[in-house]
Amino acid sequence: IGAANIDKLVLAISGSAALSPLLCAIDAGIDIALANKEAIVAAGPVITRKLKTKKARIIPIDSEQSAIWQCLNNEDRAKIKNIYLTASGGPLRKTSRNDFQGLTVKRVLRHPRWRMGEKITVDSATLMNKGLEVLETMFLFGIGRDKIKVIIHPEAIIHSMVEFIDGVVLAQLSITDMRIPIQYALSYPERLACGSTGVDFYKLRRFNFERPDCKKFPCLQLAWRAAQEGGTLPCVLNAANEVSVEEFLKGRLNFISIPYVIERVMDRHRNVRQPDLGDIEEADTWARFQARWVIDKLKYQLVIVWLLYFGIWLFHLVIII
Repeated sequence: IGAANIDKLVLAISGSAALSPLLCAIDAGIDIALANKEAIVAAGPVITRKLKTKKARIIPIDSEQSAIWQCLNNEDRAKIKNIYLTASGGPLRKTSRNDFQGLTVKRVLRHPRWRMGEKITVDSATLMNKGLEVLETMFLFGIGRDKIKVIIHPEAIIHSMVEFIDGVVLAQLSITDMRIPIQYALSYPERLACGSTGVDFYKLRRFNFERPDCKKFPCLQLAWRAAQEGGTLPCVLNAANEVSVEEFLKGRLNFISIPYVIERVMDRHRNVRQPDLGDIEEADTWARFQARWVIDKLKYQLVIVWLLYFGIWLFHLVIII
């Protein structure tokens, strides 16, 4: 990268494919407006170590991370008590878990608040998106897992909050319009006029908050586990999720099996606690292979079940005849 000709790099590649260009930009000392969370989730320790030796900065574009960035402006991070990552609850917040088995791709992609790409919308439906943001927050801001909370906020007006040890809570509020955090990342530290309308508090009237249901959305719990164990496990979580979501979108995996596949892959993984880039790349490749193996095994099990069902039906038919 010719750093002399670049003021700021916008990196919006989806998935862990963003890792290589992100590392190149950091090596070149370029400020990065980052609209990707998977690269940091997968290689957080490697990226944070590299940032300490380079002049580059990461300015987040994701609305939640942008909100935290703005709330922490000139604040002493040692005085943080909690960070609250808000989530709209996704397209399935009001859907019973009993109905998850038959969910179609079209239904899962019907988000009530945001218009996003397919992968991130599925992640929103499983709450994996919020789990990835927990890991992203840890690495971006150097915050321990125990200080990061997830809270469901259906109105999606508060994009995240920071609570300090004196009891003060700073929150960033705006309408659900990605132009706002994108513009701020590009113009930082300046604020520019934006064509978006502001929040109409007279119409809004109230905010609602809920605890996330980790039994209904086990992907969030899996992300907490990866955050707790660290090492290469976050990379494995991300890779297995990418494969599972891809297979779901292609109609090869049902929605309810996404967390099952991820958990099986995580259980099989031998964690490297202090990974280098080679360890990360190896874990990513391994996890993708394992995820596809688990998915193929599920398909074979389904075929066997249907064959058994058909055999029993045929047996009864013969008896009746």
